[in-house]
Amino acid sequence: MTESNATDTNPAEGNPADFRAAGFNLADVFATVAATIPETECIVWRDKRLTYADVAARSNRLARFLVDQGLGCHTERAELAGHESGQDQLALYLTNGNEYVEAMIGSYAARVAPFNVNYRYVAEELRYLLENSSATAVVYGASFAAVLAEVAGDLPKLKLLIQVDDDGGATDLLPGAHAYEDIVAGDDDPGRPDVTVSPDDLYILYTGGTTGMPKGVLWRQADIYVAAMGGRPIGGSEELAGYDALAASAANAPGAVKMICVPPFMHGASQWGMFNTFTGGGTLVIQNEVRRLDAADVLATAARERVITLLSVGDAIGRPLIEEMEHGDHDLSSLMVLVNGGAVLNSSLKDRAIAAVEGLMVYDAVGASETGAQMTHFSTAAEAASSGTFQPGPDTVVVNADLTRVLEPGEDATGWLAQRGRVPLGYLGDADKTARTFPVIDGVRFAIPGDRARIRADGVIELLGRDSVTINSGGEKIFAEEVEQAIAHHPAVYDVVVVGRPSERWGSEVVALVQIHDGMAATADDLATEAAQHIARYKLPKDYLFLPALQRSPAGKADYRWARSIAERPAS
Repeated sequence: MTESNATDTNPAEGNPADFRAAGFNLADVFATVAATIPETECIVWRDKRLTYADVAARSNRLARFLVDQGLGCHTERAELAGHESGQDQLALYLTNGNEYVEAMIGSYAARVAPFNVNYRYVAEELRYLLENSSATAVVYGASFAAVLAEVAGDLPKLKLLIQVDDDGGATDLLPGAHAYEDIVAGDDDPGRPDVTVSPDDLYILYTGGTTGMPKGVLWRQADIYVAAMGGRPIGGSEELAGYDALAASAANAPGAVKMICVPPFMHGASQWGMFNTFTGGGTLVIQNEVRRLDAADVLATAARERVITLLSVGDAIGRPLIEEMEHGDHDLSSLMVLVNGGAVLNSSLKDRAIAAVEGLMVYDAVGASETGAQMTHFSTAAEAASSGTFQPGPDTVVVNADLTRVLEPGEDATGWLAQRGRVPLGYLGDADKTARTFPVIDGVRFAIPGDRARIRADGVIELLGRDSVTINSGGEKIFAEEVEQAIAHHPAVYDVVVVGRPSERWGSEVVALVQIHDGMAATADDLATEAAQHIARYKLPKDYLFLPALQRSPAGKADYRWARSIAERPAS
């Protein structure tokens, strides 16, 4: 492996094409679609039905306001290392709603880089994120004003607060803050500010921080749009040829595709689903309840709006949705696809979803903040569902364990899932981690965020799990996600997270934290018997901890730091 100094060079150095030369900008992507189908519904939420023209006008007013406040791009990409930003960063501290979408698009049009904030953060976590990002602005919900007020005075770089009324006027504006609706409301479209956007402008996505501190992944917008947000049609290998091709895609069947992104928009999968919907000229539908998962509300909204696609994340969100499909009274005859991304969905749950909704297909989309979309798997009624095996995309490979070469199909080796081509610039403010995660191998720059994998002779990739949650027990490597899926097959298991804890005998021993369905029962022996049908006995947990609920992110991802702290507590 060549030691990577790629943080200071062209991120595509050594690749067949220079991806920095040209490409899409996300503000221009939306503007192209809005100009093509202005009267098509763009966002439907509660009593709001906003057309593409409506969203464009509101976003443009916000963009103008940001520019008037002096925010934008101050140093062009060519003068920066991969881990550096030359733009102002704007925090999106919001639940799902049209304001989240408008703030993203308006920021891009002003050459400001918005980024996602977990709205469940306490003050200490929020302070870390705003400091780490060097945020100069925050668009926040009024219901989060008290937490923001605790930390705002400690952040000298933070100079602009914009408050969204998400509590019916119950919370006054923070001192110096601006009311969001006063900025974006109006009867006409003022047009975008006199700012020339660039394909090099940043798309920033903060990792969830469930295994370590959150890191801001820096993407060129030209790259993330193709890698995950619609610039390469789902399941295809060819990129859109330009804005004319984008306009044609949007005009093909305007409003035909309606999608609900069930997880919070702070999750990358939802942002990517959002822009894929826009690329196809579709309508983004938002469920009424956006602070917690209400499966009945999601499906009632889907039935009312004749939604075609639901986007979910793993068992934690998928299970309640699928149980509501089975037992609720919803007309889901329009629903064609359940998209799962961001976490594994158990194969038994996929089978249940397909059985519950006639004609439903389950589409697994594998990707990461550091890679974009990588692999896919389709499950239908024609064959039993599976989990863990995927068809790779055109730039997805497996590299060997010591990061010196790409593995050939059929090699009997466990390696690292990797992405090449359109990959991020780096992690904001962290040159060392950038060099480790984005190494150069044989002159080609890769993204390798830490998932273990094997590539079969037929080219199918077996995804084993994240190395950071791999458990070394008695000399064997055990992948936590594999054990979780084995236990989750038991019908009484509502949720499960598996971690390792120190052990004198094994070095580290496998522990399962389990939440049982209300009204059901299961013992540790019951779960071990079920799991033993799916994994080798040495992988079985040495202990089962039964809890009333497990802690996860709002997007449904397991919080392994919390789980380890529980597993390591002394027995009372």
